[in-house]
Amino acid sequence: MNFEYSAAQIGASLAIFLLSATAKGVTGLGFSTMCLPFLAMTVGLKEALPLLIIPSIATNLVVMRGAGQFGTAVKRFWPMLAATVPGLALGLWALATVDGPSAGAVLGAVLVVWCSLSYLNPSMRLPAAWARPLGPVSGFMTGALNGITGSQVMPVMPYLMALQLDRNLFIQAINCSFTLSSLIMAFGLNRLGLFTTDAVILSVAGVALAFGGVRLGERIRNRLSPDRFRLALLAMLVLIGASLMARAL
Repeated sequence: MNFEYSAAQIGASLAIFLLSATAKGVTGLGFSTMCLPFLAMTVGLKEALPLLIIPSIATNLVVMRGAGQFGTAVKRFWPMLAATVPGLALGLWALATVDGPSAGAVLGAVLVVWCSLSYLNPSMRLPAAWARPLGPVSGFMTGALNGITGSQVMPVMPYLMALQLDRNLFIQAINCSFTLSSLIMAFGLNRLGLFTTDAVILSVAGVALAFGGVRLGERIRNRLSPDRFRLALLAMLVLIGASLMARAL
């Protein structure tokens, strides 16, 4: 029986898992955001989505365990998390109707916007009166974009950043969103026939590298400036996002 991925695709995918998990170990964020465009360029966007799920959940759980405050995050942000579910359903429905280049262009635009916001790192704070009602809106829109593109950061990332949360609470809240999205995404991709046996095998094979990458990233965090690492990462993602948009032209 032939494996649906070539040796080059397997090697590249495993290397991408390790690199992306290392980035997550340094910053606490970014596994799927960094991993997906590289995988999309290796195997195609729709084929890349199921490869992300298992390593993404594994790295999320490692980071969540270290951050603590799980109960506080769920109690405060459950409306946002709950709204992610119908948003993902809408996004996955749209995924079945759009072509690969168009979906890639959406992902590229999302990456460029997210990187720009991350670089600017706005210090403004959401007024208390807006914070609660915008939570479900953020969750729904994040789910919809996640379903179409596989990216889990927009607009939940800038929303949580604008709340100026304690660092550990921020990391816990964002990873709760990532994990919920990944679990629902796995179900949806399976229904769409994208979660194949070969995809599961390659995804599971990447878990060990993902764990190793997170631990390596945690060690790097203590030796290198996270700001410099983050700046280089953002510049690389902007270039990848631009290339994905260019492919659709």
